[in-house]
Amino acid sequence: MAFQSGASTALFTSHQRPEVSLLQRSPSSPVVCHATGFYPDRVVVFWRRDGEELYEHVDHGEVLPNPDGTFQVSVDLDLASVPREDWRRYECVVQLKGIEDISTRLDPALVRTNWGRGGGNDITTIIIIIIAVLAAAAAAAAAAGVVVYKKRNCSAKSRPAGSHSSSGNSEELNPAPEAEPLNTDSSL
Repeated sequence: MAFQSGASTALFTSHQRPEVSLLQRSPSSPVVCHATGFYPDRVVVFWRRDGEELYEHVDHGEVLPNPDGTFQVSVDLDLASVPREDWRRYECVVQLKGIEDISTRLDPALVRTNWGRGGGNDITTIIIIIIAVLAAAAAAAAAAGVVVYKKRNCSAKSRPAGSHSSSGNSEELNPAPEAEPLNTDSSL
């Protein structure tokens, strides 16, 4: 069977086995079982605990197409109240006709995250926050310095004429020359 999607064309003559990943955005986020690259789109994905299918705290996403003609789907499991040491009791199961069930045990070491393993990104976040606070403090100090400098310059220019300012009245420093009396000799 041929499938065309936009400019790309994929040819599938049989079922395509999905790639299954376990994902988590943050420590408090649900764990996502993400299956992608499967064909056809008739797939069943669910979570089990101790071999029993779970219905509570599970959110099924819809099957979406990939650009290559295969499909993807995600199923979330909220483990907020489950200790990490109990996670191994859970597994994600993907069922696709013509392919043996794919079961992926919930092992914390296999979960892909955005927040890093062992909290490594927590330190990076703290360092970034400290740098941002220091930069803001430096900018505030520079702005205050400019204001103080301008205020001092303005007050120095507006001092009275008798003050000892270097920018004082120029007439005091360079008086006009005395005018000579006119010659009033009448003998001319």
